Amino acid sequence: MSFIIAAPASGSGKTTITLGLLRALSQVSPVHAAKSGPDYIDPRFHAAACGQPCLNLDAWAMTPDRIKALAAGNTPLIIEGAMGLFDGAPPDGKGATADLARILGLPVVLVIDAGKMAGSVAALAKGFIHHDPTVKIAGVILNNVGSARHETMLRRALGDITIFGAVPRTPDLTHPSRHLGLVQAQERPDLETYLNSAATLIRESINLDALSALDTYPLPAPHTPKHAPPAQRIGIAQDAAFAFAYPHMLDDWRAAGAELSFFSPLGNEPAPDADLIFLPGGYPELHAGRLAANGVFQNSLRNSSAQIYGECGGYMALGEALTDADGTTHQMAGLLPLHTSFAQRKRHLGYRSLQASSGPFAGHWQGHEFHYATTISAKGKPLFTAQDAEGTTLPAMGLIQGNVSGSFAHLIDRC
Repeated sequence: MSFIIAAPASGSGKTTITLGLLRALSQVSPVHAAKSGPDYIDPRFHAAACGQPCLNLDAWAMTPDRIKALAAGNTPLIIEGAMGLFDGAPPDGKGATADLARILGLPVVLVIDAGKMAGSVAALAKGFIHHDPTVKIAGVILNNVGSARHETMLRRALGDITIFGAVPRTPDLTHPSRHLGLVQAQERPDLETYLNSAATLIRESINLDALSALDTYPLPAPHTPKHAPPAQRIGIAQDAAFAFAYPHMLDDWRAAGAELSFFSPLGNEPAPDADLIFLPGGYPELHAGRLAANGVFQNSLRNSSAQIYGECGGYMALGEALTDADGTTHQMAGLLPLHTSFAQRKRHLGYRSLQASSGPFAGHWQGHEFHYATTISAKGKPLFTAQDAEGTTLPAMGLIQGNVSGSFAHLIDRC
């Protein structure tokens, strides 16, 4: 049993259903999870739901061999898709959830938000089922069903299409959100209650035996990790302000023999004695005042002789100043000539092909950018040349100055 949870569009409820499935199935036997595409938020909820690490599988940024290696194993795998099933990057939709289905040979379970339809559900379901014969849609889960009568109408319209279940409208199981998606898992004090409630809902409304009986082949065995570590001893910031590090990158570094240690800038912990200090992305703008006041942390960066690298939120924290959404400007580490602001938000979103000639991540990388920060000033030598998913040349990204570098790009895989 391994399958992909997908939907015709974002907002169909696939995350809630995926979490409920993971919690319900893991209470019977081990399962693990993956998320399609560049997402830091959902995987933390997945991991909490099933008690196993959750990986990202990105069909735009990763090769098929890389995806197969990450997905490998005999434990059942449940993958949550992103956006609509066939929605990917321009110009040709590469990176869509459908690409993962083809690469891994896994069946798709289509979550349909049926809250505002009846007979039309059949046209929608049949359109997706027959759109691409290389993508096997095993059946549907009806979500947001208003009543028993509504469910009967939907089932009658769908005819012989396999229906794994009908989930009733449950507004109490919605997620709070912010600009980068859901609130982080560790920020929900009611997380266990929420996950158990989702599991109860799923057990009552979905045929878990039918899902467990889906015919899938064991996924292949893993091969040698792809990423050589950027340094032997790597200190990694890890807390609510710096939470967005891809697990597959860290796992590769460990497997190649790197020594990883973690510290909390929000806890005013100093960066460890290491060859590389890595500040991942996150939400430093929500904690800018506290970070600015944490002298032990700030001075440990300023006095370090190690390579220091910041990614998105980490990049902003290495700059001279960060202006929060209220318009208050906070002094940051001052290691890069950079001032960023959330007082006037502007969305930056998309895949990026990146090339660096120097720094700890020299070479050619596939990555993505997703943030709402405005760059007030950035002076000095850029770190990356960049192109978007369509191959259009973009302005150079990031900065490098001495032993310090960073950019707004999140690195996913080396080309």
